[in-house]
Amino acid sequence: MTPELVIFDCDGVLVDSEALSVAALLGMISAAGGSVSEDTAYELFLGKSMKSVREILASDFAIDITDSHLTNMRVELMRKFREELKPIPGIREILPRLGVACCVASSGTLDRIRYALDVTGLLGLLEPHLFSAAMVARGKPAPDLFLHAAAAMGAHPGNCIVVEDSPAGISAARAAGMRVFAFTGGSHAGNPALKARLASSEPDFIFADMLQLPDLIAG
Repeated sequence: MTPELVIFDCDGVLVDSEALSVAALLGMISAAGGSVSEDTAYELFLGKSMKSVREILASDFAIDITDSHLTNMRVELMRKFREELKPIPGIREILPRLGVACCVASSGTLDRIRYALDVTGLLGLLEPHLFSAAMVARGKPAPDLFLHAAAAMGAHPGNCIVVEDSPAGISAARAAGMRVFAFTGGSHAGNPALKARLASSEPDFIFADMLQLPDLIAG
């Protein structure tokens, strides 16, 4: 059955930003006097809102992230995006020919989503249908953001497909009653531990080539 709506995560699905984001996050943690390994960052923080990240750092690592730390990290991340961010290969080609309504639902702030899509040339293909975790009470892995996006787009949750790259996002989509495709084509996705966590999240399908998506949706 053709879906009413395809909901895209942003980081690691539309733009190849996860490695840049984790590097900026680790820099912020270091500036706050803490230390977390890259593997741990991917395991605990991938796909989650900064509110959730701050809570985990405080409770599990006793690392206090101040508003100043957060501001400095966002400035650094925007610099990285401006200088290094690329769209996921194939995404620009397939968006206009999906033949179904699309939107973005990301754990990032709306400003960050728009900036990432703008510098990669994707914004005009997706706005104004952009939804941020800041719009709901609970971020991923709770279903709130995906349910909010579906309601705003006038789609029934059961007729939505979510394209995600993180276990948190897959869990959120499942909790929302939506089908979910796990995308493993981002530059960060070669991490064996991440691949194993994605598989154990039991998405409906796992794919690595964005050019496959139109056929997957049609099928």
